[in-house]
Amino acid sequence: MSTTRLARRRPSSPTDSSPWISAATSGIHGRGVYAKVAIPDGTRIIEYTGERITKAEALRREQQRLARQARGGDDSVYIFVLNQRHDLDGRRSRSVARLLNHSCAPNCKTENLRGHIWITARRDIAAGEELTFDYGYSYKEWRIHPCRCGTPKCVGFIVNSAQRWLVRRALRAERSLRAARPR
Repeated sequence: MSTTRLARRRPSSPTDSSPWISAATSGIHGRGVYAKVAIPDGTRIIEYTGERITKAEALRREQQRLARQARGGDDSVYIFVLNQRHDLDGRRSRSVARLLNHSCAPNCKTENLRGHIWITARRDIAAGEELTFDYGYSYKEWRIHPCRCGTPKCVGFIVNSAQRWLVRRALRAERSLRAARPR
């Protein structure tokens, strides 16, 4: 099968994985997704699947996640914004797409194509490389989402790239305040 045809292949069911990837322990966080073979730039790798829920239900589930986090439980976020009315909750999905970790220098991006979220290569990805994308969280909640990607551009928190400068500014201000305090 040609690379182009394989890249456009749509999984036959939401539990399908992908011929391009496999899941394994991640150096970033928990489990991650790795390229089984070299993946060309622009390849649709896998669809992010899950339960379609309302924004109100997404908010309720986020409150549950924060309660789990406070108890020391799993604080992973699997809810993906679909549109103004609905989100996609991948928590119970068997698709490995939900295991992709965030990176401040991602090798993948997400594409919303008619209500289907696809993970697509942003550049050529080498076999064995961990696949990542920018989760795109807003600055408003930056403190509750620490980043572990370790890239040179990492600010230490998961915030969309357009707002990372705000985190850097806030961290600089905090350091200045600590340095100005009398000892």
